[in-house]
Amino acid sequence: MRKTLLTLSVAAAFAAPSLVQAQAAPAAKSPHTFTGNIGLVTDYKFRGISQTFAKPALQGGFDYSHSSGLYLGNWNSNISSGAGFPAGNLEMDFYGGWKKSWGDWGLDIGMIYYAYPGTDANRTSGTQITNPRAGGNTHTGSVDNKELYIGGSWKFLSLKYYHSIDDYFSQPGTKNSHYLDFSANYDLGNGWGLVGHIGSFKLKGWSTGTDATNANYTDWKLGVTKDIDGWILGATYVDTNGKGSCNAANLGYYCFNNATPAGAGPKTKDAGKGTLVLSVSKSF
Repeated sequence: MRKTLLTLSVAAAFAAPSLVQAQAAPAAKSPHTFTGNIGLVTDYKFRGISQTFAKPALQGGFDYSHSSGLYLGNWNSNISSGAGFPAGNLEMDFYGGWKKSWGDWGLDIGMIYYAYPGTDANRTSGTQITNPRAGGNTHTGSVDNKELYIGGSWKFLSLKYYHSIDDYFSQPGTKNSHYLDFSANYDLGNGWGLVGHIGSFKLKGWSTGTDATNANYTDWKLGVTKDIDGWILGATYVDTNGKGSCNAANLGYYCFNNATPAGAGPKTKDAGKGTLVLSVSKSF
């Protein structure tokens, strides 16, 4: 019996570490990540141009990513029908791609689809979208946009190129329009951040050489952010050199009307005019 007890003791001595090791082994990390975000801004600026007639917007979305670098996402915001979206008040973006980083360097390749449910460019005779450069080239129906993009990053700097593979936001004859985005997000420490951006937009096949049809422009922004318990507060100045004069004698491309059909509302606004945008957002 003593021999048996000794044998059991020796066996237990060797088995115990294995049991401890088995208990201490960490659970395998899931290759799937799901996140969400919500935010509020005083003015929704898309590439420097107001999408809400200089009014607030509630925004939010969801994202899925895989450890391989593949990702899918959706983002949404309220908009104004007077910002080029006849009869519409909602933007829904759907995107997917592949993103990877190597040390300080990163690469992002993907596609994004912008949808505007309820928009109707033929709701009345005054809301059709017509290309001034090509007589009779008119779009009716819903407004949308599809773009391919490729971007690179290094530390706090990023450069991304977007290329429209269809008529740019349903403006006929504008396929292959493009946008270049150069941005910086610098961590100042203690929850503070500095953000900067400059972008260049080219609308293909639209301008006739007059200010009224010149839609090409450069936009820029500069601001600060503060992280307070996961809530990101922001104050950013956004401006462009887009042609947005609402002077009847020299009406600019980015002079938007706060109503549909076009021209029916009492108020107009230079959608590319410089504005201080305040924001609060949170990811979860």
